[in-house]
Amino acid sequence: MSFDRVLIANRGEVVIRIARTARRMGLTTVAVYSEADRMAPHVDACDAALPIGGNTPGESYLVVEKLLDVARRSGAQAIHPGYGFLSENAHFARAVLDAGLTFIGPPPAAIEAMGDKALARRRMAAVGVAVLPGYDGDDQSDAAFEREAQRIGFPLMIKAAGGGGGRGMRLVPSARELLPALSSARSEAASAFGNQRLILERALLDPRHVEVQVLADITGHTVHLGERDCSIQRRYQKIVEEAPAPGFDTELRTRMGAAAVQAAWTVGYVGAGTVEFLYDGREFFFMEMNTRLQVEHPVTEAVTGIDLVEWQLRIARGEPLPWKQHDIAFAGHAIEVRLCAEDPVLDFLPQAGRIEQWQAPGGVRVDHAVAAGLELSPYYDSMLGKIIAHGASREEARRRLRNALEDTVLFGVATNRAFLARLLDQPAFAAGGVSTGFIAQHFADPATRAVPPSYSIWALAAWLTVRAAQDVAEEWRGFTSAGTVRLPVRLACRDAQRSGYVVHARDRPTEVVLDGKALALDPHAGHISRQVGNRLYLQTADGEWTFEDRRLAARTAGGEGSQDGRLLSPINGRVAQVAAVAGARVARGDLLVTLEAMKMEHALTARVAGAVTAVHVAVNDQVAPGRLLVEVTPDPNKTDR
Repeated sequence: MSFDRVLIANRGEVVIRIARTARRMGLTTVAVYSEADRMAPHVDACDAALPIGGNTPGESYLVVEKLLDVARRSGAQAIHPGYGFLSENAHFARAVLDAGLTFIGPPPAAIEAMGDKALARRRMAAVGVAVLPGYDGDDQSDAAFEREAQRIGFPLMIKAAGGGGGRGMRLVPSARELLPALSSARSEAASAFGNQRLILERALLDPRHVEVQVLADITGHTVHLGERDCSIQRRYQKIVEEAPAPGFDTELRTRMGAAAVQAAWTVGYVGAGTVEFLYDGREFFFMEMNTRLQVEHPVTEAVTGIDLVEWQLRIARGEPLPWKQHDIAFAGHAIEVRLCAEDPVLDFLPQAGRIEQWQAPGGVRVDHAVAAGLELSPYYDSMLGKIIAHGASREEARRRLRNALEDTVLFGVATNRAFLARLLDQPAFAAGGVSTGFIAQHFADPATRAVPPSYSIWALAAWLTVRAAQDVAEEWRGFTSAGTVRLPVRLACRDAQRSGYVVHARDRPTEVVLDGKALALDPHAGHISRQVGNRLYLQTADGEWTFEDRRLAARTAGGEGSQDGRLLSPINGRVAQVAAVAGARVARGDLLVTLEAMKMEHALTARVAGAVTAVHVAVNDQVAPGRLLVEVTPDPNKTDR
């Protein structure tokens, strides 16, 4: 099991993070990259990098034969799978071992035992670890699910049996929504995991999602490194994680840790893994085991001082764990947020495009794979990196993280940076009141997930836009005899638009007039901005906005309302399903098209009731934002738009 050259079979920030520890240990690292990732930062983070071709994961990072070939050609003796892609794929682990290489992860049998949620539920129940009432049978027919759903009761949760990460997961409030949810979950599970088997579980509507980090060596000695609370989620995917879980007492912490160790020991686990639980305020229930390194592992490293990647590598080399359970010490509190290319206002839809400016904050840990000029592809996950703050107390960690988010700058694509800052400021979060329903409870209205620009921000944007215009140098010299010049401006920010002018004078402050109203302007107010083409990216302590210079934009004859019946793509993505049929009638809210982007499916529905007059896409088409997908002619005299 000796090795000195490691292939990291993944992409993005996890490659950079693993390479950092491997190099410190004196190991040589090898990266792989798809055609879409040719210029990605992780390519330069390793000692060597080899191409594996293709753009999509199915053409590159998921092709076992390509990865093994690169390992052979590069001289790597071990493969670290990172997280995601093949990290929980027993076939891949077995192929690595059969090739005479070391797999830096658990044995294939342990991956199989926990990778199948149905099998895992049965095994945990057999050893006394509590599971939620549910159905994990082999009969996958709709009739079987309808029968079992009635037995379990609503609301219930559909889950993909062969994977996690929120993919293939659907909340079903009542029997009426069951069959459509089964169809959607099967499709997403098959796409994400190559396995459309599903299970049902009774839904806990507002639980906490708490997981326990475990380490196990080849002798079977297993310890846990405490718990992490991962309750703050959108689309059943985590965006805020912290250690330890707020509000847990010693007795609960001890019982949950012991259950996690029992779960790992039962399946003969080796390496670093995470046992996940749902906690309803009284009792906890086994949910699943992630047989890999987790995205949120830095918060555990912060409070324990243990480098989890180092111990993955040491365990893979056959080294025993040096600690008994009582040797594991915890210090302070750590909170991590996931910085993602997504738009919180548009239901957290993932975004692709070019990063124009990037500035990482100081004083905290930042694991990322971001660089100015990087093109974000629609083929991969939306996460760009993580920002982690550690403090003596939870409040200290929260404040440090909040300040770090304010110091973070990423222009070019929409991100959740400002939303994360608002979330950390929410009094309920500051008080430790976290749950999986947190965002639905406190940010249900999309308008609450972002701060609209104030009049002073509009004024600042107007001044910055005209100052950056190509013809400003000439116009600002064209003063009238009175010593003033009026510079026209027409700006848009999301659905809002303002027109007017900026008045510049020699002998008095610049004035901005928008929509007939004179606005106060403080050009020296603290802000960061960048003008790219006709777009202005602006960030202050209150939020961030993208303004579009519309001075040269053509006005449509019909106005914005004329677009109501046209379905435009909000994202870069692949057409996974076309439900619309030309000539058919649809009601408002009916499914028209499903897009797949950044490993998730996104249902697009009719905005109006009417007749489908044209369908412009087919399954597997790749579409860009603004692409016309479907046209619906609205019914006359309908007002429910």
